[in-house]
Amino acid sequence: MRVIVVGGGVVGTMHAWQAVERGHEVVQIEREAEARGASLRNFGQIWVSGRAGGEELDTALRARELWERIGAEVPGLGFRAIGSLTPVRNAREYAVAEAAAARPDAAARGYKLVTAVEAREINPALRGTFEAALWCERDAAVEPRTAQLHLREALKASGRYTFLPGREVREVVGNGAVRDDHGDVHQGDAVVLATGAWLSGMVRELVPDLPVRRVRLQMMQTAPLGEKLTTSIADADSFRYYPAYKSDALDALNAEQAQAPVAAAHKMQLLMVQRQDGGLTIGDTHEYEHPFAFDTLEDPYEYLTEVVESFLGRPLPKIRHRWAGVYAQCTDTTRVVHRQQVADGVWLVTGPGGRGMTCSPAIAETTANELGW
Repeated sequence: MRVIVVGGGVVGTMHAWQAVERGHEVVQIEREAEARGASLRNFGQIWVSGRAGGEELDTALRARELWERIGAEVPGLGFRAIGSLTPVRNAREYAVAEAAAARPDAAARGYKLVTAVEAREINPALRGTFEAALWCERDAAVEPRTAQLHLREALKASGRYTFLPGREVREVVGNGAVRDDHGDVHQGDAVVLATGAWLSGMVRELVPDLPVRRVRLQMMQTAPLGEKLTTSIADADSFRYYPAYKSDALDALNAEQAQAPVAAAHKMQLLMVQRQDGGLTIGDTHEYEHPFAFDTLEDPYEYLTEVVESFLGRPLPKIRHRWAGVYAQCTDTTRVVHRQQVADGVWLVTGPGGRGMTCSPAIAETTANELGW
C-alpha cells in the first residue's frame, strides 16, 4: 500500500509512522521547510492526568504506551517518564485534589495525593510554599522542537519513506490523489490530511462546515534552571481547565475562589516542563475569539513568572523565548479528534485540541485500524 500524508506535524508524522511500521510506503508532504505549528509550540507533555474518562483517557493511556515504545526505538525523542505534580495551597484546592485521587480511574492515571514533604522528595526543586500536591505517575514528556526531526530520520531508515517539504497540497484530483502547488500529483491507496490548524483553502473547500475551531495560546521558555526539575508542574487553575477534575469540590472552588484577574482574563493555567537543556517551558493562555491578535501580551508572562517562583522558592532564570501558537480543536470538546472521509480515498484528521502531542500515536493507530492498513 502507498499512503500519502499531508502535514508534517506530530499527528501527520505519527500516521506516517503507523503506515511504515505496518510495511507500507509513505510520502509525507509539508508546506513549510519544517513543521512550524502547534506540534513544536507546545510543552512536549504526554499529559494523561487531566483527560476526561472514557475514550479520551483510553486514547491518552494507549498513546502513553506507544510513546514509550517509540521512545525506546528513537532515543532522540527524549522520552522521559517523569510524572507530574500539582501543588495545592489551601483547603479548597486540596478538596479538588482529594476528589481526583478518589476517582474510580485514579489508579489508571497514577493519581496519588501526597504531602508537601513527599512532593519535595519527588521533586526537590519545589522549595516554595504549598500544603500538598496531586501526583500523576503516568504523565511523561518528549522534546517538541525536535521530535518530528528524529522521527523522520527513523522513518527514512526504513527505505519506504519520503519527505517532501516546501509543497502545499492544493486539491484532491482523484481517488487517493492530490496535487501540490508545484503541479505534481501524488497518487496513493490512501491520503491522510493532517493539516492541523490550517483549516482554510483546500480543507474549507472539502468540508465547508467543519466542526473544528482554532485556539491561540502564549508560552515561554527560560535559560537553564541550573538544577533538575524531576516532574512536570501544574497549578490549581489546571483543575478548572481539565475535565478529569470535575467534582462538587471543583464547583465549590469555582464559586468560592476566583482566579487572579490576569489568569481569568486570559483563561490561564500553569503548566511547566523542563527541557533536556535545562530550560523551562512555561504556559499558557487560551484565546478563542477571531481574529487573533498578532502580538503577545506581557501580563500573562509576568503572572506565570510569579506563580512559578512561588513554587520553586527562587527567581526564575532569564526568559529566552516567547511565542504564540494556534491549534485546532473540535467544537465538541468531548471528541478526541475529528476524523472524516472527505473524498474517495481521502481522510481528514484534525482537531485534537491541545491533545495532539499527547494522543497522536493512538489517534494514528486508530486511523490505521479503521482504514485497514
